Amino acid sequence: MEYLKINGTHFYNMVINASNKLEEQKVFVNSLNVFPVPDGDTGTNMSMTFRAAVTEIEGMSTTSIGEISKKLAKGALMGARGNSGVILSQVFRGIAKGLEDKEEVNSLEFANSLLEGSRSAYKAVMRPTEGTILTIIRTAGESAVKSRHTDVISLMEEVCLHSENILNKTPEMLPVLKKAKVVDAGGMGLLIILKGMYEALKNDIKAKIISSEANSVESFAPASSIEEADITFGYCTEFFVLGKNISVENFRNELEPHGDSMIVVGIEDAVKVHIHTNDPGLVLSKAVKLGELSKIKIDNMREQHRHILHEEAQFNGNEAAQTKEEKNEEKKKYGFISVAMGDGIKNIFEDFGVDFVIEGGQTMNPSTQDILDSINKINAENIFVLPNNKNIIMAANQAAELTDKNIIVIPTKTIPQGITCVTIFDAETGLEENVEAMKQSIANVSTGQVTYAVRDTEMDGKNINEGDILGIVEGKISQVGSDIYDVCQSIIINMCNEDSELITIFYGEGADEIKVKLLVEALEEKYPDKDIQSYNGKQPLYYFIVSVE
Repeated sequence: MEYLKINGTHFYNMVINASNKLEEQKVFVNSLNVFPVPDGDTGTNMSMTFRAAVTEIEGMSTTSIGEISKKLAKGALMGARGNSGVILSQVFRGIAKGLEDKEEVNSLEFANSLLEGSRSAYKAVMRPTEGTILTIIRTAGESAVKSRHTDVISLMEEVCLHSENILNKTPEMLPVLKKAKVVDAGGMGLLIILKGMYEALKNDIKAKIISSEANSVESFAPASSIEEADITFGYCTEFFVLGKNISVENFRNELEPHGDSMIVVGIEDAVKVHIHTNDPGLVLSKAVKLGELSKIKIDNMREQHRHILHEEAQFNGNEAAQTKEEKNEEKKKYGFISVAMGDGIKNIFEDFGVDFVIEGGQTMNPSTQDILDSINKINAENIFVLPNNKNIIMAANQAAELTDKNIIVIPTKTIPQGITCVTIFDAETGLEENVEAMKQSIANVSTGQVTYAVRDTEMDGKNINEGDILGIVEGKISQVGSDIYDVCQSIIINMCNEDSELITIFYGEGADEIKVKLLVEALEEKYPDKDIQSYNGKQPLYYFIVSVE
């Protein structure tokens, strides 16, 4: 069998099969993360991103490869999680650009779309690093356009073989991979996708999305916390408007009098709409004047409220659960969104006035859509987003680009950096002054973490065995030991200098409060001139998160 051309049906089966393969192998991809800690999440992020993408095209009957790829790219964009997920979404955004307006494509046209995917991915990264997923998509695109194959199956086979060969060379490109004795995790995820696409075409697979082990990460307010009468607008209405040159701002202004909790976001030739309204028909009649309607979904929230009270733990409410007071409040000058994991840390952010704390961080990076949903819930002129994780910053920036609100992403990479930012924020000071002060404060915070090793490796000149306790300072392994309290004390001593004034300890789920107290007392005796604080962060995986300022 050979395919001189492929259409939307072929591409549909290719990407769904690829998504299934990545879902099956995400744990393996996670295991390739360089750091031998229990929060490796590259495979999870890529799988959840791609799962959101293929869910967007599920059930589409069109044979146009341009339409399928466009929908797929939109789903990936909104579902992107972590740096690897954001880069993957840009890969498929570029591929969609290369396949735009095409019913079917030959091998050269498909090869060019892969190269376009590479270009799009590189544009998304400020300082591209070779030996990563970027290298794999670039060399995949380059090998594809150089290929002499007219059969798309043969083309994909050649691309997969070349990509695997390059992936096996990534340890030579990045010393950190060589030391850890792994290939690049993101590159492996992309190779699995390419192989899944090839397999579907070669074996003529009619793919269906397999069920995922991942739980929904939507965060809801308790249904029992509101009365049915509090639901001012009863119908949650969602749909897409497909059309060219739609003025998102004008359409948003037209819909505003007819509901609340409104999201109107334009993505290329489509507009995504979410609104709570009492007249869905009126909203749809206005929308249909602008273009073709797709994915229409209308839910009676009052009826849902009556049915979900007994399923609180599963559904935990929805964004319609805002109280009347929240809905009617005047727009404030500043709002805050933070990402955190651990009830104790979440409570700290809330105590400092953060409007929404998105549950996530290591192991569960929120998606672009998760961040965008939180942005939409805040009625403020300026909204700060604190990612508190280097792997969430790209998704936060992507969400900021998809809204007309003034979003300021402060590039916090750790929980202590985020907490410091909210503590030094001054509501009486101007926006630019606050932004500058918060960015400067990040440099004054040194962060340490205590966790455990999930595999044997050698890193930063240290031999590490599975189960060892690791003390990490500013992203590098500083201590290897067997006792979490000894390791914690050691990294704090290494972090302190004569200018240090404040030591803060957030202890997690695996820590003993009595032993934490003894640790604090030992530090107070050693550093009588420093202020030492401890909080029960209740965070998973990390016995301690510490900061020195």
